[in-house]
Amino acid sequence: MGYIKTILTHAAAVHGAIVCAEALDHARIALRRLGLVGKGNERDRRPATTEIDRILAALENNPRQIIPVGRIVRFAIATALRQEEIARIRWEDYDPVGKMLLIRDRKDPRRKTGNHQRIPLLSVSGYDPCALIEEQRDAPERSLDRIFPYNGRSVGTAFRRVCKEMRIVDLHFHDLRHEATSRLFEAGFTIEQVALVTGHRDWKMLRRYTHLRPERLHDIARRHAARAV
Repeated sequence: MGYIKTILTHAAAVHGAIVCAEALDHARIALRRLGLVGKGNERDRRPATTEIDRILAALENNPRQIIPVGRIVRFAIATALRQEEIARIRWEDYDPVGKMLLIRDRKDPRRKTGNHQRIPLLSVSGYDPCALIEEQRDAPERSLDRIFPYNGRSVGTAFRRVCKEMRIVDLHFHDLRHEATSRLFEAGFTIEQVALVTGHRDWKMLRRYTHLRPERLHDIARRHAARAV
């Protein structure tokens, strides 16, 4: 319904077509009351710690796995980067002293290019992103330009294959970004601070990632108590 209304209003505004979008508004109200349309379900899949451990063990014990997908999985959880962003980062974009990383052309629905962002490399997720990058310096397939010189689709394919072998259901590589973002919140960072890592410009969109595990509230409470002391 939204797409149809967009087309009609575009036709009226740009092409001068005489259309009435009011009928669509009435139809949407009626369909919503009948329970036939509604908001889509937001994906909130977080892998369990045991699932991540099983995936990493399977990847790193597979001698046929040429791409270090296990290392990339850890890096994704440590940085909240998308798989295509990981595949693009270059050595020149890495600042080991300041522990910063430049991400070029981050995904933005309003702009397609020029969305460069410097993000801090934080080791609060259980993995140290700087250490993972340094491991790549000694990798046999080390590239002189890209840190992870692999095809993002190949990484996603390997991830799906190991999930299928481990019988881990409904887990996508992109869910690691969700996991990473949630871990940042569990570490005690605010929405505006997490946005400096994830690149979200709309903080409302970031709220859907705040699926904290209830048991982690004890850790946050202990940190608050320590600060008070």
